[in-house]
Amino acid sequence: MSSLVPPFILETATRKVRLAEDGWNSRDPERVSLVYTPDSRWRNRAEFVNGRGEIVAFLTRKWAKELDYRLIKEIWAFTDDRIAVRFAYEWRDDSGNWFRSYGNENWEFDAAGLMQRRFACINDLPIRESERQYRWPLGRRPDDHPGLSELGL
Repeated sequence: MSSLVPPFILETATRKVRLAEDGWNSRDPERVSLVYTPDSRWRNRAEFVNGRGEIVAFLTRKWAKELDYRLIKEIWAFTDDRIAVRFAYEWRDDSGNWFRSYGNENWEFDAAGLMQRRFACINDLPIRESERQYRWPLGRRPDDHPGLSELGL
């Protein structure tokens, strides 16, 4: 496989998306932060995050609130140094209410393949526990688990 640095081809962009999904499903803020440049800039919903330290703090807060977090990402489009993805994740709050959060992200990478900009738009849909579609054990989504398109999401 080609290197996972720009310029991307379909194979490398798709692999980059799956690796991002795997990282976020680890729910390890320190690990996840290392794929971003030290001065990475984010917009996540209405929150602006700058640099790895703020990324770690943001993700720590996020996964303290969004319990039993499971995520699926899917490539939407790409160019030489940018990738657009759509995603959905399921989680519950500390009162046992379940949600499926849908969104789109736009990513820009530096020459070393680190993400330097991330823009995310996300909407939360309350769901019943019986409507959950992501039931694999916490961590990486199994290779045989359907993706967003296969699930009709």
